[in-house]
Amino acid sequence: MRMDFLTLFPGMFESVFNHSILARAAERGHVSFHTHDIRDYTEDKHNKVDDYPYGGGAGLVLKPQPVFDAADQVKNQGEALPDRVILLCPQGKPFKQEDARELAGEERLMFICGHYEGYDERIREHLITDEYSIGDFVMTGGELGAMVMADSITRLLPGVLGNEHSAHTDSFENGLLEYPQYTRPADFRGMTVPDILLSGDHGKIAEWRQNEAIKRTKERRPDLWEKYTD
Repeated sequence: MRMDFLTLFPGMFESVFNHSILARAAERGHVSFHTHDIRDYTEDKHNKVDDYPYGGGAGLVLKPQPVFDAADQVKNQGEALPDRVILLCPQGKPFKQEDARELAGEERLMFICGHYEGYDERIREHLITDEYSIGDFVMTGGELGAMVMADSITRLLPGVLGNEHSAHTDSFENGLLEYPQYTRPADFRGMTVPDILLSGDHGKIAEWRQNEAIKRTKERRPDLWEKYTD
């Protein structure tokens, strides 16, 4: 998969994409990350990419010209055109695990990360295919949200995780939160691991994990539990 990111701050992505699972996934050819500075495409002699909103109001709005021109140029790079052009925006659809799974099936994704007060509405209406938000809060730009989405999507690509079953037991994969996990030592400062996990009875362990996942979901996310039982 190829992911392209249109941003005013390409340097923000370097530390994220050069470490951990994302870096290994790129090294092994499962994914490639490409950042593009929107300022490189502006026609303004002062490299301005924003302007005051028509009708007045606080803040500055990202202009359409540099964003459209950047998208047009980037679309022609690589073997496949991006079928999905994603806008990071507080007004977007809440990003969920099922969205990550769906997007992981694409050959190429493009993310548009804005700043300032917002976007010229023509970007939203005529360029993008999907709008996503990572939560009901406002951030200074879309870069961090795009990185969150990229991480979530990348770990679902075939061959990225060392254990292919790892992703299937994550929270949200089956509608429930993940069950509690323990590792050595079995007794740490008097805090002990549940006996069932040391029993070697895989059937009972699976049953315990399912029951704990149900219990945790009921207690912590009643909204998920209600959806699970519908």
